[in-house]
Amino acid sequence: MTVQKQGTDELLGLDKFTVDEENAHIVLDKTACAVCSDKPCLVVCPAGLYKLNDKGEVLFDYAGCLECGTCRIMCHQLKQWKYPAGTFGVSFRFG
Repeated sequence: MTVQKQGTDELLGLDKFTVDEENAHIVLDKTACAVCSDKPCLVVCPAGLYKLNDKGEVLFDYAGCLECGTCRIMCHQLKQWKYPAGTFGVSFRFG
């Protein structure tokens, strides 16, 4: 019997995200990010939402956030981290 492993994209594709376009629940301090040498956010986010652009700036899209709080613990450059307002956020579905 062969077990087929699913990648992160396939697993995240099972979840449903209702995004609050008006209010970001996570906000980065871009000035602090610029001087952060460790940038733990790039490796700890299980959804891989933190990325570096060509200029070395951290980019973040909260739309696919799993609300696990890992970045809240590891990153000291966050201006804000809170759970999304009611009816918004991730709905986990298992396939």
